[in-house]
Amino acid sequence: MSTLNPAAGSAGLSPGFADPVAQAQACFRAVLDAMARPGRVHTITGVAPPAPLDAATAAVLLTLVDHETPLWLDAALRETAPWLAFHCGAPVVTDPRAAAFAAARGLPDLDRFDAGTHEMPETAATIVVQVQALGVGPRFRLSGPGLREPAGFAVTGLPADFSARWAANHRLFPCGIDLILCAGDRLAALPRSVTIEEDG
Repeated sequence: MSTLNPAAGSAGLSPGFADPVAQAQACFRAVLDAMARPGRVHTITGVAPPAPLDAATAAVLLTLVDHETPLWLDAALRETAPWLAFHCGAPVVTDPRAAAFAAARGLPDLDRFDAGTHEMPETAATIVVQVQALGVGPRFRLSGPGLREPAGFAVTGLPADFSARWAANHRLFPCGIDLILCAGDRLAALPRSVTIEEDG
């Protein structure tokens, strides 16, 4: 497994959470609720990461990633590897299939990541995707676990063929990739169990 050097450029790094325990707990609860209620948008506070990381992206990674969870970063976010490695202790890997978590600006190819197995679906990767906006833009209809009835969801910054790409991922269930979408200080989750269709 190839990794990036976490020590490189570690001097002068900006802080993580202002109140690590309380804010990590609050973010963890927000992520749990977002996974349980697909499409519901939560606001995250208390972190000011280096660009180009959004606050919500940084908070999710600070909360969920540690020395036991290999992290993959796309080219757009790779410059933040020293900050994430310093604050999370995570090994930053160059092979997407070796990653437990990934972060990217825009949706990467889901086929590049570990979707788990039927014996161990919980080993599938979770991808934190920075998008342009949540609550505005192209609309989708979500249905499945956690939703009593189909719910609308709008997001700006996903590819035009997202619904088709998601359908292929959803067909792998109980395997498949989970997504956490982040825009600024806001996040929403799309677990692999949810069905997503274009709405209008």
